[in-house]
Amino acid sequence: MPNLEHPAYPAADLLHLESLVPCRESQVSMLLSIFGERQQFSFPSIFIYGHTSSGKTYVMQTLLTTLQLPHVFVNCVEYFTSRLLLEEILIQLQSCSPGTEQTSPVHCDTLNDFVRLFKQALASRELQDETLYIVLDRAEQLREMEANILPAFLRLQELTDRNVTVVLLSEIVWELFRPNIGCFEPFTMYFPDYSIGHLQKILSQNHPPEYSADFYAAYINILLGVFYMVCRDLKELRHLAALNFAKYCEPVVRGEANERDTRKLWKNIEPHLKKAMQTVYLREISSSQWERLQHDGGEPGQLKGLSAHTHVELPYYSKFLLIAAYLASYNPVRTDKRFFLKHHGKIRKTNFMKKHEKTSNHLLGPKPFPLDRLLAILYSIVDNRVAPTANIFSQITSLVTLQLLSMVGQNDQLDGPRYKCTVSLDFIRAIAR
Repeated sequence: MPNLEHPAYPAADLLHLESLVPCRESQVSMLLSIFGERQQFSFPSIFIYGHTSSGKTYVMQTLLTTLQLPHVFVNCVEYFTSRLLLEEILIQLQSCSPGTEQTSPVHCDTLNDFVRLFKQALASRELQDETLYIVLDRAEQLREMEANILPAFLRLQELTDRNVTVVLLSEIVWELFRPNIGCFEPFTMYFPDYSIGHLQKILSQNHPPEYSADFYAAYINILLGVFYMVCRDLKELRHLAALNFAKYCEPVVRGEANERDTRKLWKNIEPHLKKAMQTVYLREISSSQWERLQHDGGEPGQLKGLSAHTHVELPYYSKFLLIAAYLASYNPVRTDKRFFLKHHGKIRKTNFMKKHEKTSNHLLGPKPFPLDRLLAILYSIVDNRVAPTANIFSQITSLVTLQLLSMVGQNDQLDGPRYKCTVSLDFIRAIAR
């Protein structure tokens, strides 16, 4: 029983559309009810929002292309000024009707010119009888343009007196768009994140023909069990699934296990998925390099390039500042004299110190420290003499901007700023090398 039904569109097209947009049938059904029939006036503007990789762009492109609805699709990041955006819409509008030749490039400097040229293009291309859909992807960029662009797109149907619907796709909510002076309110629609069941269903559709669907579904289930808590981006998960499937199939290829030996397959793939966990979203190495590392069977400690720590490029003194900040965050103040002075004298190990040294400071987390303590440790660990110049202080600010250090409290503290080191021990070891 098909989920998508609409009297204005053929049942075969709707069935094909349903197969292309799994787990988004309710959103597509809602859009079809809003669109209505081809010649009917639709809602002037629709605002669709949701997190990244929730299917907004894909669903709109697939829906408009499959049902062959006249549309213009523009990414606002690529066309980042109002002039580029308006001209791109007019250029795409020239090729909406089949069998028409590309005309000369258009020049559109103002919104008045756009409305005039837009009406001329619709009249010349015989599009008055059908709804034209203008889809603006990454619509949050409209807020950086002239103040009249967003309100004009929201009521473009009224300005042009034509059958046109503007669809805005964004990752932020409408409340962050609304101008202070007010504007026409669009119809808002939310695309929720894919659940783990939805991701399992979508990713399982890409199974290779040489393996059964159940075998690939079991692999996707293992993959999601490892990565779902840290990554719910469908594109990233699809990339990880394609990258690690060959390693999962190795015992089957070698004849050591069959497709139902889930335990053997899991023990073979588990260490490689843990290594892949370190590179989620980072893309520090290419897919071919990752496959070569898997084929060579290198140990995690031998793999180079699988950690962002080895790729951090910092100025000379910034590295020492970061090391000094880590020492100040994880070492108690009372140990500074023992660690950083050559002639510190004899230190008595009291019961108080022994009691507190049993707990690792790494388990307690970083502690805040003042600026003067950071500089004192820096002077003691750098071989040559360091002058407290503006260059040193600017590098501390840069480390805060890079979120390697965090400032604790307010900037206007009377006793000076306090900082906290936010990087891990592995990061500092890589820097110290």
